[in-house]
Amino acid sequence: MELWHNPRCSKSRQTLALLDARGVDLVIRRYLETPPSADEIAHALKLLGMTPRQLLRRGEAAYRDLGLDDPDKSDEDLIAAMAAHPILIERPILISADRAALGRPPEQVLDIL
Repeated sequence: MELWHNPRCSKSRQTLALLDARGVDLVIRRYLETPPSADEIAHALKLLGMTPRQLLRRGEAAYRDLGLDDPDKSDEDLIAAMAAHPILIERPILISADRAALGRPPEQVLDIL
């Protein structure tokens, strides 16, 4: 399993602690330092059952600066923006071979264990 993790985010830290307490074997990906590709984001979205717009962090400056609130932006445009600016990706995300969960709240990741 891989956790897209931001150690500065309280929800991400809580999710990691929850998984550690259960002894889950993880690869921790600090996704701001090692951003996922557009293909990896698209795959995660498919596993999450979410649209790109649902995974965007709307409070980030990049969201406003890139005009991502424009309803005419395509899914591909939004995914490309997340790949170029990973701060836009909501976190944390736990990914297994065939499932994924957004750790909001942190306990939500337990559904895929």
